[in-house]
Amino acid sequence: MRLLLDTHVLMWTLGEPELLTDLERRAIHDRGNDALTSVASIWELAIKQAAGKLKLPAPVADWLPPLLERTRIDTLAIDARHALTAGALPAYHRDPFDRMLVAQAALEGLTLVTRDRAIRQYGVSCLEP
Repeated sequence: MRLLLDTHVLMWTLGEPELLTDLERRAIHDRGNDALTSVASIWELAIKQAAGKLKLPAPVADWLPPLLERTRIDTLAIDARHALTAGALPAYHRDPFDRMLVAQAALEGLTLVTRDRAIRQYGVSCLEP
């Protein structure tokens, strides 16, 4: 299974794994699955840290890359198809970062790992809690 981690799930995986459900933890760490994070999530973390809304032990640019490597979470780039699809989505969710994750999951055939119920309205594959 190819998993796309929502930003909150990424943060829990990297810093507060006790907040993950057993299903989420098993799926993310199963070597038979590919775990991905979107560039949109990395951008969101950087923006929140710069705005003082997110406290991390170091700047995102220093803190995140080694953790992604250690946890074997790959990065998914954003391309024009993703941007156009995200922009055309119905307004079930207003967060542009989450809309990008929905578009990427739909276009790339990924299973989104999220607790955000609004995302489920889009009908993309989600890991069921």
